[in-house]
Amino acid sequence: MSETNAPTPLASASASPSRRDQPGYDYDRVELRRKLALVPEEPGSSKPDPILVVDNVVRRFGGMTAVDVGHVEVQRGAITALIGPNGAGKTTFFNLLTGFDKPNSAPSMLKRGADTAKWIFNGRDMGAVGAAKVSRQGMVRTFQLTKALSRLTVMENMLLGARDQPGENFFVAIVKPLWRKREAEIEAKAADLLERFKLYEKKDDYAGSLSGGQRKLLEMARALMSDPSMIMLDEPMAGVNPALTQSLLGHIQSLRDEGTTVLFVEHDMHMVRHISDWVIVMAEGRIVAEGPADTVMDNPAVVDAYLGAHHDTDLGDDSLLTDESFDEIEAEVAHEADARKEADARKEEGTA
Repeated sequence: MSETNAPTPLASASASPSRRDQPGYDYDRVELRRKLALVPEEPGSSKPDPILVVDNVVRRFGGMTAVDVGHVEVQRGAITALIGPNGAGKTTFFNLLTGFDKPNSAPSMLKRGADTAKWIFNGRDMGAVGAAKVSRQGMVRTFQLTKALSRLTVMENMLLGARDQPGENFFVAIVKPLWRKREAEIEAKAADLLERFKLYEKKDDYAGSLSGGQRKLLEMARALMSDPSMIMLDEPMAGVNPALTQSLLGHIQSLRDEGTTVLFVEHDMHMVRHISDWVIVMAEGRIVAEGPADTVMDNPAVVDAYLGAHHDTDLGDDSLLTDESFDEIEAEVAHEADARKEADARKEEGTA
Protein backbone atom coordinates (compact mmCIF):
# COMPACT_ATOMS: atom_id res chain seq x y z
CA MET A 1 0.00 0.00 0.00
CA SER A 2 1.24 3.46 -0.73
CA GLU A 3 2.36 5.98 1.86
CA THR A 4 -0.36 8.43 0.84
CA ASN A 5 -3.09 5.87 1.23
CA ALA A 6 -1.92 4.51 4.56
CA PRO A 7 -1.14 7.34 6.98
CA THR A 8 0.24 6.15 10.29
CA PRO A 9 -0.15 8.02 13.58
CA LEU A 10 3.30 9.47 12.97
CA ALA A 11 2.51 10.50 9.42
CA SER A 12 -0.70 12.21 10.48
CA ALA A 13 0.89 13.93 13.47
CA SER A 14 0.50 17.41 12.01
CA ALA A 15 -3.26 17.16 12.49
CA SER A 16 -2.86 17.21 16.26
CA PRO A 17 -1.82 20.30 18.25
CA SER A 18 0.21 18.17 20.65
CA ARG A 19 2.45 16.47 18.11
CA ARG A 20 6.16 16.88 17.80
CA ASP A 21 6.14 19.18 14.76
CA GLN A 22 4.25 21.92 16.59
CA PRO A 23 6.25 24.98 17.74
CA GLY A 24 7.62 24.61 21.24
CA TYR A 25 6.92 20.90 21.52
CA ASP A 26 9.71 18.96 23.19
CA TYR A 27 10.12 15.47 21.75
CA ASP A 28 13.72 14.93 22.91
CA ARG A 29 13.44 12.35 25.68
CA VAL A 30 16.74 13.33 27.30
CA GLU A 31 15.70 16.99 27.37
CA LEU A 32 12.24 16.04 28.60
CA ARG A 33 13.66 14.08 31.50
CA ARG A 34 16.09 16.90 32.27
CA LYS A 35 13.16 19.28 32.62
CA LEU A 36 11.18 16.79 34.69
CA ALA A 37 14.20 16.38 36.97
CA LEU A 38 13.71 20.04 37.96
CA VAL A 39 10.07 19.44 38.96
CA PRO A 40 9.56 19.18 42.74
CA GLU A 41 8.83 15.63 43.83
CA GLU A 42 5.64 16.48 45.67
CA PRO A 43 1.90 15.95 45.06
CA GLY A 44 0.38 18.44 42.63
CA SER A 45 3.69 19.75 41.35
CA SER A 46 3.61 22.03 38.29
CA LYS A 47 4.96 20.62 35.03
CA PRO A 48 6.92 22.48 32.32
CA ASP A 49 4.22 21.93 29.68
CA PRO A 50 1.11 20.18 31.03
CA ILE A 51 -1.39 18.78 28.56
CA LEU A 52 -3.85 18.01 31.36
CA VAL A 53 -4.49 20.06 34.53
CA VAL A 54 -6.96 18.71 37.11
CA ASP A 55 -8.43 20.59 40.06
CA ASN A 56 -10.82 19.63 42.87
CA VAL A 57 -12.15 16.34 41.49
CA VAL A 58 -14.11 14.46 44.14
CA ARG A 59 -16.19 11.29 43.70
CA ARG A 60 -18.05 9.63 46.54
CA PHE A 61 -19.98 6.39 46.60
CA GLY A 62 -22.21 6.43 49.66
CA GLY A 63 -19.95 7.12 52.61
CA MET A 64 -16.73 6.22 50.78
CA THR A 65 -14.65 8.82 48.99
CA ALA A 66 -13.17 7.05 45.96
CA VAL A 67 -11.40 10.09 44.47
CA ASP A 68 -10.33 13.33 46.13
CA VAL A 69 -7.74 15.01 43.89
CA GLY A 70 -6.95 18.63 44.72
CA HIS A 71 -4.50 19.33 41.91
CA VAL A 72 -2.45 17.28 39.47
CA GLU A 73 -0.79 17.93 36.11
CA VAL A 74 0.25 15.55 33.33
CA GLN A 75 3.30 16.49 31.26
CA ARG A 76 2.81 16.72 27.50
CA GLY A 77 4.77 14.20 25.43
CA ALA A 78 5.73 12.02 28.41
CA ILE A 79 4.82 8.56 29.65
CA THR A 80 3.22 9.08 33.06
CA ALA A 81 2.35 6.11 35.25
CA LEU A 82 -0.55 6.34 37.71
CA ILE A 83 0.10 3.75 40.38
CA GLY A 84 -1.32 2.81 43.75
CA PRO A 85 -2.71 -0.14 45.68
CA ASN A 86 -5.98 -1.80 44.74
CA GLY A 87 -8.92 0.40 45.63
CA ALA A 88 -6.86 3.60 45.40
CA GLY A 89 -9.30 5.17 42.92
CA LYS A 90 -7.20 5.05 39.76
CA THR A 91 -9.84 3.63 37.40
CA THR A 92 -12.53 5.86 38.89
CA PHE A 93 -10.24 8.83 38.23
CA PHE A 94 -9.90 7.71 34.60
CA ASN A 95 -13.69 7.39 34.33
CA LEU A 96 -14.18 10.93 35.61
CA LEU A 97 -11.64 12.51 33.28
CA THR A 98 -13.00 10.75 30.21
CA GLY A 99 -16.68 11.47 30.81
CA PHE A 100 -17.77 7.97 31.82
CA ASP A 101 -18.63 9.23 35.31
CA LYS A 102 -19.39 12.58 36.93
CA PRO A 103 -17.71 14.01 40.06
CA ASN A 104 -19.68 15.02 43.13
CA SER A 105 -17.82 18.32 42.96
CA ALA A 106 -19.26 19.15 39.53
CA PRO A 107 -20.57 22.72 39.10
CA SER A 108 -24.23 23.39 39.78
CA MET A 109 -26.47 25.16 37.31
CA LEU A 110 -26.24 28.30 39.44
CA LYS A 111 -22.60 28.74 40.30
CA ARG A 112 -19.05 27.51 39.92
CA GLY A 113 -17.02 28.00 43.08
CA ALA A 114 -13.32 27.80 43.83
CA ASP A 115 -13.76 24.21 45.02
CA THR A 116 -15.59 23.11 41.87
CA ALA A 117 -14.19 20.24 39.82
CA LYS A 118 -12.31 21.41 36.75
CA TRP A 119 -9.92 19.81 34.33
CA ILE A 120 -8.31 21.47 31.34
CA PHE A 121 -7.11 19.35 28.43
CA ASN A 122 -5.13 20.99 25.64
CA GLY A 123 -6.48 24.35 26.75
CA ARG A 124 -10.13 23.23 26.76
CA ASP A 125 -12.36 22.92 29.82
CA MET A 126 -13.55 19.30 29.88
CA GLY A 127 -15.41 19.36 33.20
CA ALA A 128 -18.88 19.01 31.70
CA VAL A 129 -18.06 17.10 28.51
CA GLY A 130 -19.45 13.66 27.67
CA ALA A 131 -17.35 10.63 26.79
CA ALA A 132 -17.89 10.87 23.02
CA LYS A 133 -16.84 14.53 22.87
CA VAL A 134 -13.84 13.88 25.13
CA SER A 135 -12.65 11.33 22.60
CA ARG A 136 -13.18 13.75 19.71
CA GLN A 137 -11.08 16.33 21.56
CA GLY A 138 -8.14 13.91 21.51
CA MET A 139 -8.23 12.20 24.93
CA VAL A 140 -8.84 8.49 24.29
CA ARG A 141 -8.77 5.65 26.79
CA THR A 142 -8.65 1.88 26.90
CA PHE A 143 -10.17 -0.30 29.59
CA GLN A 144 -8.86 -2.86 32.04
CA LEU A 145 -11.46 -5.28 30.68
CA THR A 146 -11.24 -4.90 26.92
CA LYS A 147 -14.23 -3.49 25.06
CA ALA A 148 -13.71 -5.16 21.69
CA LEU A 149 -16.99 -5.95 19.93
CA SER A 150 -16.77 -9.73 19.82
CA ARG A 151 -19.23 -10.31 16.96
CA LEU A 152 -17.50 -7.89 14.63
CA THR A 153 -14.30 -8.70 12.82
CA VAL A 154 -10.97 -7.21 13.84
CA MET A 155 -11.07 -4.87 10.83
CA GLU A 156 -14.64 -3.77 11.60
CA ASN A 157 -13.59 -2.95 15.16
CA MET A 158 -10.80 -0.80 13.78
CA LEU A 159 -13.05 1.08 11.38
CA LEU A 160 -15.35 2.05 14.25
CA GLY A 161 -12.49 3.95 15.85
CA ALA A 162 -11.98 6.36 12.95
CA ARG A 163 -13.42 9.84 13.00
CA ASP A 164 -14.48 12.29 10.28
CA GLN A 165 -16.38 9.68 8.29
CA PRO A 166 -18.71 11.47 5.84
CA GLY A 167 -20.62 8.26 5.17
CA GLU A 168 -22.12 8.52 8.67
CA ASN A 169 -24.29 11.37 7.36
CA PHE A 170 -27.53 9.93 5.99
CA PHE A 171 -27.72 12.21 2.97
CA VAL A 172 -24.05 11.82 2.11
CA ALA A 173 -24.21 8.04 2.49
CA ILE A 174 -26.52 7.62 -0.48
CA VAL A 175 -23.95 9.23 -2.82
CA LYS A 176 -21.00 6.86 -2.86
CA PRO A 177 -18.46 9.19 -4.57
CA LEU A 178 -18.80 11.56 -1.59
CA TRP A 179 -17.46 9.05 0.93
CA ARG A 180 -15.60 6.39 -1.07
CA LYS A 181 -12.21 8.13 -0.97
CA ARG A 182 -12.35 8.73 2.78
CA GLU A 183 -13.42 5.14 3.40
CA ALA A 184 -10.42 3.89 1.41
CA GLU A 185 -8.11 6.10 3.49
CA ILE A 186 -9.59 4.77 6.73
CA GLU A 187 -9.28 1.15 5.62
CA ALA A 188 -5.66 1.70 4.60
CA LYS A 189 -4.88 3.32 7.92
CA ALA A 190 -6.55 0.47 9.82
CA ALA A 191 -4.57 -2.11 7.82
CA ASP A 192 -1.35 -0.24 8.54
CA LEU A 193 -2.04 -0.17 12.30
CA LEU A 194 -2.99 -3.85 12.34
CA GLU A 195 0.29 -4.63 10.59
CA ARG A 196 2.15 -2.58 13.17
CA PHE A 197 0.45 -4.40 16.05
CA LYS A 198 0.96 -7.84 14.44
CA LEU A 199 -2.78 -8.36 13.98
CA TYR A 200 -3.13 -8.02 10.21
CA GLU A 201 -3.43 -11.78 9.69
CA LYS A 202 -6.41 -11.69 12.06
CA LYS A 203 -8.23 -8.85 10.31
CA ASP A 204 -11.09 -11.05 9.06
CA ASP A 205 -11.42 -13.03 12.32
CA TYR A 206 -14.08 -12.20 14.86
CA ALA A 207 -12.67 -10.13 17.72
CA GLY A 208 -14.15 -12.64 20.15
CA SER A 209 -11.74 -15.29 18.89
CA LEU A 210 -8.65 -13.30 19.92
CA SER A 211 -6.62 -14.06 23.03
CA GLY A 212 -6.66 -11.63 25.94
CA GLY A 213 -3.34 -10.14 24.90
CA GLN A 214 -4.44 -9.75 21.29
CA ARG A 215 -7.58 -7.95 22.45
CA LYS A 216 -5.39 -5.51 24.39
CA LEU A 217 -3.41 -4.88 21.22
CA LEU A 218 -6.61 -4.44 19.21
CA GLU A 219 -8.01 -1.94 21.70
CA MET A 220 -4.80 0.08 21.63
CA ALA A 221 -4.68 0.01 17.83
CA ARG A 222 -8.35 1.04 17.60
CA ALA A 223 -7.68 3.96 19.95
CA LEU A 224 -4.99 5.21 17.59
CA MET A 225 -7.45 5.37 14.69
CA SER A 226 -8.58 8.78 15.99
CA ASP A 227 -5.01 10.17 16.25
CA PRO A 228 -5.34 11.06 19.95
CA SER A 229 -3.23 13.73 21.62
CA MET A 230 -3.24 11.64 24.81
CA ILE A 231 -4.00 7.96 25.28
CA MET A 232 -4.98 6.62 28.70
CA LEU A 233 -4.29 2.94 29.27
CA ASP A 234 -5.97 1.17 32.18
CA GLU A 235 -3.73 -1.75 33.21
CA PRO A 236 -2.53 -2.60 29.69
CA MET A 237 -0.60 -5.63 30.98
CA ALA A 238 -3.43 -7.20 32.99
CA GLY A 239 -4.06 -10.74 31.75
CA VAL A 240 -1.50 -10.46 28.96
CA ASN A 241 0.63 -13.47 28.04
CA PRO A 242 4.29 -12.77 28.92
CA ALA A 243 5.16 -13.35 25.27
CA LEU A 244 3.18 -10.23 24.33
CA THR A 245 4.37 -8.06 27.21
CA GLN A 246 7.51 -6.86 25.46
CA SER A 247 5.51 -6.06 22.35
CA LEU A 248 3.08 -3.91 24.34
CA LEU A 249 5.97 -2.13 26.06
CA GLY A 250 7.49 -1.32 22.71
CA HIS A 251 4.21 0.03 21.36
CA ILE A 252 3.71 2.29 24.38
CA GLN A 253 7.23 3.69 24.06
CA SER A 254 6.77 4.27 20.34
CA LEU A 255 3.59 6.24 21.03
CA ARG A 256 5.58 8.62 23.23
CA ASP A 257 8.38 8.87 20.68
CA GLU A 258 5.85 9.78 17.98
CA GLY A 259 4.44 12.64 20.04
CA THR A 260 1.50 11.07 21.88
CA THR A 261 1.17 11.69 25.61
CA VAL A 262 0.63 8.44 27.55
CA LEU A 263 -1.04 8.15 30.97
CA PHE A 264 -1.37 4.58 32.19
CA VAL A 265 -2.45 2.64 35.26
CA GLU A 266 -0.28 -0.33 36.10
CA HIS A 267 0.64 -2.61 39.00
CA ASP A 268 3.72 -4.14 37.37
CA MET A 269 6.56 -2.11 38.91
CA HIS A 270 9.09 -3.58 36.48
CA MET A 271 7.11 -2.01 33.65
CA VAL A 272 6.65 1.28 35.52
CA ARG A 273 10.38 1.67 36.14
CA HIS A 274 11.26 0.58 32.63
CA ILE A 275 9.21 3.00 30.53
CA SER A 276 7.87 5.81 32.74
CA ASP A 277 9.17 9.37 32.57
CA TRP A 278 7.11 10.35 35.61
CA VAL A 279 5.06 8.53 38.25
CA ILE A 280 1.98 9.74 40.12
CA VAL A 281 0.95 7.74 43.19
CA MET A 282 -2.64 7.48 44.47
CA ALA A 283 -3.80 6.08 47.79
CA GLU A 284 -7.32 6.22 49.20
CA GLY A 285 -8.36 8.50 46.34
CA ARG A 286 -5.67 11.13 46.90
CA ILE A 287 -2.40 11.96 45.16
CA VAL A 288 0.22 11.15 47.81
CA ALA A 289 3.46 11.38 45.82
CA GLU A 290 4.99 12.22 42.45
CA GLY A 291 8.43 11.84 40.95
CA PRO A 292 10.68 9.93 38.57
CA ALA A 293 10.22 6.17 38.60
CA ASP A 294 13.69 5.49 40.01
CA THR A 295 13.16 7.62 43.15
CA VAL A 296 9.45 7.80 43.88
CA MET A 297 9.38 4.23 45.22
CA ASP A 298 11.54 5.36 48.15
CA ASN A 299 9.06 8.08 49.15
CA PRO A 300 7.74 7.29 52.66
CA ALA A 301 4.18 8.09 51.54
CA VAL A 302 4.48 5.47 48.78
CA VAL A 303 5.92 2.87 51.12
CA ASP A 304 3.10 3.55 53.57
CA ALA A 305 0.44 3.39 50.84
CA TYR A 306 1.62 0.01 49.55
CA LEU A 307 3.02 -1.66 52.62
CA GLY A 308 1.30 -0.11 55.62
CA ALA A 309 3.09 -1.35 58.69
CA HIS A 310 5.74 -3.19 56.64
CA HIS A 311 7.99 -0.11 56.55
CA ASP A 312 11.23 -2.08 56.63
CA THR A 313 10.55 -3.56 53.20
CA ASP A 314 12.29 -1.90 50.24
CA LEU A 315 9.64 -1.11 47.63
CA GLY A 316 12.29 -0.28 45.07
CA ASP A 317 13.95 -3.68 45.27
CA ASP A 318 13.26 -5.72 42.12
CA SER A 319 13.21 -8.90 44.16
CA LEU A 320 10.18 -7.53 46.01
CA LEU A 321 8.07 -8.03 42.91
CA THR A 322 8.53 -11.78 42.87
CA ASP A 323 9.01 -12.42 46.59
CA GLU A 324 6.30 -14.36 48.41
CA SER A 325 6.05 -11.58 50.98
CA PHE A 326 5.01 -9.10 48.30
CA ASP A 327 2.34 -11.48 47.04
CA GLU A 328 1.02 -11.73 50.59
CA ILE A 329 0.98 -7.95 50.96
CA GLU A 330 -0.88 -7.56 47.64
CA ALA A 331 -3.42 -10.15 48.80
CA GLU A 332 -3.88 -8.25 52.06
CA VAL A 333 -4.46 -4.98 50.22
CA ALA A 334 -6.97 -6.62 47.85
CA HIS A 335 -8.77 -8.25 50.78
CA GLU A 336 -9.02 -4.93 52.62
CA ALA A 337 -10.34 -3.19 49.50
CA ASP A 338 -12.99 -5.88 49.01
CA ALA A 339 -13.96 -5.63 52.68
CA ARG A 340 -14.41 -1.88 52.38
CA LYS A 341 -16.57 -2.28 49.27
CA GLU A 342 -18.78 -4.85 51.00
CA ALA A 343 -19.15 -2.62 54.08
CA ASP A 344 -20.09 0.37 51.94
CA ALA A 345 -22.57 -1.73 49.97
CA ARG A 346 -24.24 -2.81 53.23
CA LYS A 347 -24.41 0.82 54.36
CA GLU A 348 -26.05 1.86 51.10
CA GLU A 349 -28.60 -0.96 51.41
CA GLY A 350 -29.35 0.14 54.97
CA THR A 351 -29.99 3.75 53.93
CA ALA A 352 -31.99 2.89 50.81
